[in-house]
Amino acid sequence: MPSTMKDLVAEARANVATVSPGDARDSGELILDVREPAELGQSGAVPGALLVPRGTLEMRADATAETAEPRLTGQMGNGRVHVLCAAGGRAAMAAVTLRRMGYDATVIEGGMAGWKKAGLPVES
Repeated sequence: MPSTMKDLVAEARANVATVSPGDARDSGELILDVREPAELGQSGAVPGALLVPRGTLEMRADATAETAEPRLTGQMGNGRVHVLCAAGGRAAMAAVTLRRMGYDATVIEGGMAGWKKAGLPVES
């Protein structure tokens, strides 16, 4: 039987650790926002977070690619990447992908909604 998107997200969530928004912020480690640019205008952005939309993640996370993002690739073997999206589904799938690529990645619980609920700063 084919998998649905819900199945894929559930599987990803079962295979990656989560971190609270406050712990992610306080860690001083990279926060990776995998939302689309238009979403930032609608719900704001986490100060200092790196935006790499989910659809471009693999080419930006591959240090051997011309499209590599140095802020991200510099984390491999040097620190954890805390992944954020709107509610957590895309972040879970992105974190699993990053882990397969050799990164230490976690998902920020609740995504941007959880970040805001925790009363953490958001840029417009």
